[in-house]
Amino acid sequence: MIVELIDDAIAAGAREHAACELFGLSPRAVQRWRAADIGDDRRYGPKTSPSNRLTDRERQQVLATLNAPAYRDLSPRQIVPRLAD
Repeated sequence: MIVELIDDAIAAGAREHAACELFGLSPRAVQRWRAADIGDDRRYGPKTSPSNRLTDRERQQVLATLNAPAYRDLSPRQIVPRLAD
């Protein structure tokens, strides 16, 4: 689908680089997808989790804090300094 959208944009007069940039892709990646004729969007995410990933318990604590009545209407930029004090 992404390749088709990029092709449509190019057919309408856009440059390939600009069309690819809208999707966060390099033109070379799209060219490889076309050459291999293997379909759309061949990006893959990381296969492992980062070592500093929050545990499920830590994630639940963060969400509980952010959803608490005292912090519910504040942005993270406002909450962090208040908790740091």
